[in-house]
Amino acid sequence: MPKTPRRHQEDLASLFSVAFSALNQELHQRLNELGFGDIRPMHGFLFQGLIPDGATAKTLVELLGISKQAVSQMLDYLEERGYVARKPHPSDGRGKLVVLTEKGQAAIKAKESIYSKIERRWGEIVGPERLNMMRSDLKMIIESINEGDLPQKLRPTW
Repeated sequence: MPKTPRRHQEDLASLFSVAFSALNQELHQRLNELGFGDIRPMHGFLFQGLIPDGATAKTLVELLGISKQAVSQMLDYLEERGYVARKPHPSDGRGKLVVLTEKGQAAIKAKESIYSKIERRWGEIVGPERLNMMRSDLKMIIESINEGDLPQKLRPTW
């Protein structure tokens, strides 16, 4: 595997990118081992928009910052595989509410368990106090950039 040029090994953008890639790769490897191999990274961002009570496709478009067609294609893919279901909207007779199925909820629980294990292992590497400080510092930076709040869109942008 080619090595990262030395000049890029310590800048924050590269370190964040490599850490995120490692986290995502391990997550999806473990999800695959648990029978959720058809879930892709983008699906996780969509799942977050469905917790806890579901969402409309329009809400997901706004949340993810992608086209209605892209959201519709993802929903079709996930519905065909049993992760989500489209149900009549309780207050809008013409609308549909997308909700997680039992399989979708099981995938979310598996993801949370995997993330917890990864974070514990990272805490063993740097120490739990430093990991909590890193989490706190990142949250503070993000809130500062976003005027005191976390961003509303969940999709990573690049």
